[in-house]
Amino acid sequence: MANHKSAKKRIRQTDERRIHNKYYHKTTRNAVKALRNTTEKEAAEKLYPKVASMLDKLAKRNIIHKNKAANLKGSLQMRVNAL
Repeated sequence: MANHKSAKKRIRQTDERRIHNKYYHKTTRNAVKALRNTTEKEAAEKLYPKVASMLDKLAKRNIIHKNKAANLKGSLQMRVNAL
């Protein structure tokens, strides 16, 4: 266990960041799932920019890798176009 004051602070900060990142990652995953399950083209076209923005923000903050965000955005865009 941590012996220094700064190490204890680091542990607190890491825990807060982990919880914060987990919340936003899960929220984005749910949004991606909702977009994949959408069957109407209009609703999907309206939802896609929001989901793409969420993915970009996760990539920018290094919660997910930028290539993963790009792959998800590309596959979702293809799905929206196919509807």
